[in-house]
Amino acid sequence: MMQDNVLGTEKISKLFIKFSIPAILSLTIAGVQTMVDGIFLGNFVGTNAMASVNIAAPFMQLMIGMNLIIGIGGASYIGRSLGEGQVKRAQDIFKSACLFMIGLSIVILVLGFTFSHQLASFLGANDVLLADSSTYIKILALFAPFIGLSFILGVFVRCIGKPNVYLISSVASLFANIILNYVLIKQLKLGIVGAPIATGLSFTTSFLIAAIPFIKKSAVLNFFTGKFNWKLTGQLLYNGSSEGVSSLAAAISTFVFNMAFMRIAGEVGVSAFTAIGYISLFASLIVVGVSAGIGPVISYNYGAQLHDRVKQMMNISCKMAIIMGSALVVLIFLFGKYLIMMFVSDNQAVLDLALHGSKIYAFTFFFNGLNILFSGYFTSIGDALSSIIVAVCRGMIFILLGISILPQFIGISGVWMTVPVAEVLTLLVVIFLFKKGNLKKAPELVEA
Repeated sequence: MMQDNVLGTEKISKLFIKFSIPAILSLTIAGVQTMVDGIFLGNFVGTNAMASVNIAAPFMQLMIGMNLIIGIGGASYIGRSLGEGQVKRAQDIFKSACLFMIGLSIVILVLGFTFSHQLASFLGANDVLLADSSTYIKILALFAPFIGLSFILGVFVRCIGKPNVYLISSVASLFANIILNYVLIKQLKLGIVGAPIATGLSFTTSFLIAAIPFIKKSAVLNFFTGKFNWKLTGQLLYNGSSEGVSSLAAAISTFVFNMAFMRIAGEVGVSAFTAIGYISLFASLIVVGVSAGIGPVISYNYGAQLHDRVKQMMNISCKMAIIMGSALVVLIFLFGKYLIMMFVSDNQAVLDLALHGSKIYAFTFFFNGLNILFSGYFTSIGDALSSIIVAVCRGMIFILLGISILPQFIGISGVWMTVPVAEVLTLLVVIFLFKKGNLKKAPELVEA
C-alpha cells in the first residue's frame, strides 16, 4: 500500500504533474484517435465520408458514456475505499465493474450490429450519408467489449499508482490506428469500412496493454481477488452517472447540431461542424485529462479526511484550466485555418463555413475547463447529484435553449454561439453548487 500512502503524503504539486500529465497525454491521444479517422476519410475518401462518421458519432459517444459511468464511478469509490483502508471493498468494486462492463458491452455489440441501419437513420443520416453511417456503426459495435475494457482499465490503473501504463497503451493504440488507417483506407481502398476496423483494433491494443498490471495476483487490484457485488455495482453506477449524462448530453447535442446544420446548410454544414467538433474534442480532452488524472488523488485524500490537500489540488487545477483555455482561444484565432485544413482541404465552402464558426466557437474554451474540472471534482468526492446537475445544464438544458433561440435572431452564427453561451451559464451553476456544498460529507459506501 506504499503508493496509497504517497497519494496522501506526497507534495500536491508533484502529484498533479505525476498524475495529470499522463492522463492529459492519454486522453489527448484518444482524441487524436477519433481525428485520425476524419483526417484519412476527409482527405482520401471525401467530406461526405467524414460527415457520415459524425452522424454515427452519438453511437460512439453513448458507448463511451457507458464506459465512463463504470470507470469513473468505480475509480472514485476505489480511491475513497483505499484512502479509508478498505482494501477488500476496493477489490470487490474492481471485480464488479469489470464483470458488469463485459455484460453491458455484449448488449451494445448485439444492438449496434443488428440495428445499425435503423440507428443511422434515427441519428439523422439522409440518403447520401445513410449507407456509410450504418456501416461505420455496425463494424464499430463488434469491438464494444475491447473499447469498454480499455477505458475502465485505463482509469483503474491510476488508482493503483500506475498512470504511465495507460499512457503507454494509448501511445501504442495511436500508432496502431494511424498505421491501420493508412493501410486500410489509403492502400487497400476500403474507405468507410477501414476506419472502424482501424479504430476497433487500436482500442484492442490499448486493452491488452492496460490489462497487464491486473494480471499479477500481488497487485492491490487484480482479476483474481474480489467478488461481484450488486450493491456496490449500483453505487458505482450512481456515482458515475454524471459521466454517462455528460456523454448522453454530448450525443444529444451532436444530434441537435447535426440537424440544425443539415437544415440550414446541408451536408456542407454538417462537414464544417464535424471539423470544428474534432478540434473542440481535442481541446476539451486536455482539461478532461487533468480532471481524470487528479480524480484518484482527490478521492483518496477525501476518503482520508485530508481536505486541505483536496483544496490545494483544485486550486492548482483551476489555474491550469484558465491558462490552457486562454491559450486555446489564441491558437484558434491565429492558426484556426490550418487546423481546419487537416480535415478539409478540397472543399472551399466547407472551409469558409468552418473558419467563420471557429472564431465564435473558440470562446467556449474560456469557460468549459472549469466546468469540466468541477464536474469531475463532485464525482470524485461522491457528490453525484451536483455532478449530474452540471452535466445536464452544460450538455442539455442550455444547449437546447440556445439552439432554439439564437439562430432565430442571428442565423447560422447563433448555432455556433450556442455552446459558448451554454458554458457561461453552466459556470454560474457550478459556482452556486460549490459554495453551497463545499466539502460536504459524501454518502457512505456499503460494506462488501
